[in-house]
Amino acid sequence: MNMTSCLTQNPDLIIVDDHLIFRQGLKSLINLENIATVIGEASNGIEFLELLSKLKPDLVLMDIDMPHMNGMEATKKALEMLPDLKIIAFTMFGDEEYYYKMIDLGVKGFILKSSGINELEKAIEDVMNGESYFSNELLRKIINNLGRNGIKKPLETGHFTNREMEVLQNICLGFSNEEIAEKLFISAKTIKSHRSNLLEKTKCKNTPALILFAVKHKLVEF
Repeated sequence: MNMTSCLTQNPDLIIVDDHLIFRQGLKSLINLENIATVIGEASNGIEFLELLSKLKPDLVLMDIDMPHMNGMEATKKALEMLPDLKIIAFTMFGDEEYYYKMIDLGVKGFILKSSGINELEKAIEDVMNGESYFSNELLRKIINNLGRNGIKKPLETGHFTNREMEVLQNICLGFSNEEIAEKLFISAKTIKSHRSNLLEKTKCKNTPALILFAVKHKLVEF
């Protein structure tokens, strides 16, 4: 998918990760594929916040586990400075204990560092278009990990209609309201209403939290 067909221009982006080779490789790949304009890099949260006082990026790719100041603290401070800043967490599997905290802080997407460029492009596109993004590979790993730990679906998960379950499945697969509406032959406005009902019934603050809820309670399949 060509992101430039959905966005008027490539977003200005900052990469925050403590591994220099990873940052440089990612920057080269992003520039080569022309999916964003990398305007800065930082190796930890402190360096990032210094950059943020000088630059005004549209989007940040944020590592979670970093020295000096980690991704959670950096995200919190960054969104206090720039509330409209969009942040995608770049993560390794094993960081899942931090996901809810990052979601509560306002992170819009999660993608594994092992993901390919096409998935990164999709994540950037969705988040820049006001959607959320959760790597399907990451969700599958979380589901498998829950299974190994013997965690079972709770008896009480709310009263979901069949249509709400269809919508939830598609949300977790990364489809936008418009895409789900087209698949289910109903309006995007109706999908938005179902999404709001799902958030209310699950007591989730936002779509990323809803996705994790669905995965944790085994309401969806991948």
